Amino acid sequence: MSTTPSSTNHQIRLAARPSGLPKPSDWELVEEPIPTPGEGEFAVAVSHLSLDPAMRGWMNAGASYIDPVEVGDVMRAAGVGRVIASEHPGFPVEAYVYGNFGIQEYALSNGKGALLIDPTIAPLPTYLGTLGMTGMTAYFGLLDVGAMKEGDTVVVSGAAGAVGSVVGQIAKIKGAGRVVGIAGGAEKCRWLVEELGFDAAIDYKAEDVRLALRTAAPARIDVYFDNVGGEILDAALTRLARGARIVICGAVSQYNATEGVRGPANYLSLLVSRASMTGMVVFDFAPRFRQAATEIAGWIADGSLISREDIVEGGVTAFPETLLKLFAGENIGKLVLKV
Repeated sequence: MSTTPSSTNHQIRLAARPSGLPKPSDWELVEEPIPTPGEGEFAVAVSHLSLDPAMRGWMNAGASYIDPVEVGDVMRAAGVGRVIASEHPGFPVEAYVYGNFGIQEYALSNGKGALLIDPTIAPLPTYLGTLGMTGMTAYFGLLDVGAMKEGDTVVVSGAAGAVGSVVGQIAKIKGAGRVVGIAGGAEKCRWLVEELGFDAAIDYKAEDVRLALRTAAPARIDVYFDNVGGEILDAALTRLARGARIVICGAVSQYNATEGVRGPANYLSLLVSRASMTGMVVFDFAPRFRQAATEIAGWIADGSLISREDIVEGGVTAFPETLLKLFAGENIGKLVLKV
């Protein structure tokens, strides 16, 4: 963005709680003056914003792991950008930062949850993906919640998405015996195998996942990392090894359901296989983020791990349409909106 900001800050605010897929009428474009920092605050010119399936849950009222976005509020989103004005000693002008800045061009912060980042180490969008919450989710979900061990067979749904693509690569780095990705479309499946090093990929749009898992994971599944829920979770439950661990990271197939969330029909497989199913929220691991980021950055630097960002241009006004790409499965890697 220009080093001389305009006088207007464009924001996307939640206008109504969606039913099913968010509609254009669920959003409101608002113009406000660029914020001026007070004591202990700084203003950021946002350059890139993170778009995540979890956003759909944040739009709903009711108790969850995080407070919902209230109607009338700026839509919550992580972002990166450059400090343009500061009254905060820890965040000087011209510094680059990561934080929960929302869907807007300029944000005001008191520093809570914000981090200084270095664009010479990695491009700014990478801090929204592999070096951000995406990477943290993959790292701790697989290694802590999933307790992956060398030699394990690991299966990942939503494998060509932001988290899934990193999960599979970390599994290979950490010595998994076999890594299988489930994704939608031949292009995504080729990418998983030919570029990311997955041992096999299942195209759920063209194959019967339950049958395909018999061939792709003949020794059964030790760790199943679930990003989608629904029928694919049910299929994975039929192929569990004894003592398997299932990580419930997300359920993108259910987020826009209008008739209630579909639970696992084959959950008794957990009993038969003496398996466990555990939900994870990445914020629980915040004290260890720096440790994980250091290790992940090393893998990126030595070429062991490929970070891919699907960057869409168009600014904040493109947010409502771009968000829908997540639920249509159109993105490969981490979906980022360029401001």
